[in-house]
Amino acid sequence: MARKPNYDFERRERERLKAIKVAEKAEAKRAARERARLEEGGEAAAGDTEPSADKA
Repeated sequence: MARKPNYDFERRERERLKAIKVAEKAEAKRAARERARLEEGGEAAAGDTEPSADKA
């Protein structure tokens, strides 16, 4: 005997899994932006300290 379909539950479950996937992707993008910002900022900070040492 086949089971009775529970369309509402199945739809909510698909939406929940989709939301988790979207959140993980957004977190990965945020982390990548943060790493890129720190790398860019680290190079700029190193560049800023060297000329100020020459001026002093």
